[in-house]
Amino acid sequence: MGESPAIFDIGLDFFPLLAGTLAAVGCGVLGNFLVLRRLSLMGDAISHSVLPGLVIAFLITGTRSPLVMFGGAAVAGVATVVLVELVKRLGRVEPGAAMGVVFSVLFALGVLLIEQAAADLVDLDAECVLHGQLELLWWADAPDSLAGLWDWSTVEATPRQVWVLLAMAGLSIAFVVGLFKELRIAAFDPALATTQGFNASLLHFLLMVFVAMATVASFEAVGSILVIAMLVCPAATARLVTDRLKPQIAWSVVFSLICGIGGYFGASGVPALFGLDAVNSAGAMAVCAGVLLAGAIVLSPRHGAIARLVRQRRLAVTVAVEDLLAGLYRARERGVDGLSLRDARELLAGRPAARALESARRAAAIEIDEGVARLTEAGVARARGIVRRHRLWEHYLVDEAGIAPDHVHTIAEQLEHVRTHPERAVTTDPHGSPIPDRS
Repeated sequence: MGESPAIFDIGLDFFPLLAGTLAAVGCGVLGNFLVLRRLSLMGDAISHSVLPGLVIAFLITGTRSPLVMFGGAAVAGVATVVLVELVKRLGRVEPGAAMGVVFSVLFALGVLLIEQAAADLVDLDAECVLHGQLELLWWADAPDSLAGLWDWSTVEATPRQVWVLLAMAGLSIAFVVGLFKELRIAAFDPALATTQGFNASLLHFLLMVFVAMATVASFEAVGSILVIAMLVCPAATARLVTDRLKPQIAWSVVFSLICGIGGYFGASGVPALFGLDAVNSAGAMAVCAGVLLAGAIVLSPRHGAIARLVRQRRLAVTVAVEDLLAGLYRARERGVDGLSLRDARELLAGRPAARALESARRAAAIEIDEGVARLTEAGVARARGIVRRHRLWEHYLVDEAGIAPDHVHTIAEQLEHVRTHPERAVTTDPHGSPIPDRS
C-alpha cells in the first residue's frame, strides 16, 4: 500500500488521513449523547459559536496557544448553552429555533471579528474555519514504506494538529467510558439521574465543554463542516442500526473510521473516475458520512425504509387474513357454508386479497374447494377469537365511551386486530349478536 503512490503516498497522505480519522472518531463518540438527547443542532450551534470565543481569547492574550484557544472555545460553548436556555425560556420559542438564533448570531460575530477588527492580527479566515487545511499536513521526509513509520522520527515529524486531535479523541473516549453510566442515565432520564445523586446539569455542561473541545481541536485541521457532520451522522447512523447504547457507540466509531478513511481516499479517487480534479478531503469525509446515513435510512434491518415497508406489507396481509376469517365466521353464523372467491375479494376490497387468501390457505385456516373458501377447524377457532374481540370492543365503546351503537362497527374493526381486549361479563354485542366464548 505504501509502495503504490497512485493510491497512497506516505508523505502526502499519512498525516492528513490520520488527522481526519482522529477528528471523525473523537466527534463521533461525543455525538451519540447529542443525538440521544435530541440536541444534534447543539453540536452545530457550538461548532459555530466557538469562533468568537477563539478570536476574543486571542485578542485578550495575544497568543494562539492550544490552551488559550481551548479556554476561549470552552467559554463560548458554555455561553452558547446558557444563551440557548435563556432564549428558549424568555422568548418562549422551541429549542431548535433558540439554537438557530444563537449560533447564527455568534458565528456572524466571529466572522465579523476576524474580517474586520482582527484582520491584521489573526492568521485565521472563514474559509479555513469551514473547510480546514488537511492537505497542508504533508510530510517532507517521509519514509518510502509503511515499515519506516515504526521509527522515532515519525514521532518527531508528527504535526502539532495531529497531536491535538489525538489528545481530543483520547479524552473524548475516556470521558464517555469513564462517565458512561452517568451519561446514559442523564441522556434518557435527567430527573432519575438527579435522584440517584448525579448532577444532570453538570453532566450536560461537561458534555458541552467536550463538544467545544472537539470543535476547537478540529477547526484548524478539518474545519467546522466535518465537525458538524461527525457530531451527528455517525451517531445517527448507528442509532438506526441498533437500539442499545453500547453497540451504538461502537458502531458510531466504526462509521467514523469509514468516513475518515473512505472520505479521504474518495476525495481524489471518485472525481478521478470522471476525469475531474480532487476535492477537499474534509468535505469528502462529510459527504461520506451523509452517504452512510442515507444508506442506513434505506437499508437498516430494523428502522430502515425497506424494513418498514416489508413490515407494513406483512401487517396488511395479517389484517386482511383476520378480516377474511371474521367474514367467513359471520357467514357461517348466518348458515352460509363459505364464500365464493369473488365474494371474498369483495369483502377484502382495497386490501391484498390474493395474498390474504394464499396466506390463510398455507396456514391451514381455510380450504378452497371449487372456487369456495371455507373455514377449517383451526380457522374456526382463530376466527372465533377475532369476532369475540370485535364484539367485546363494540360493547365497551357503547357502554364506556358513550358512542352510538351504529357508529362503533368501524372502530371495532380496527381494534379487533389488537391482541388485548376488554373482558366483560356480557353475552351479546350492542346489536344483539352473540359474543363467542373463548376458544
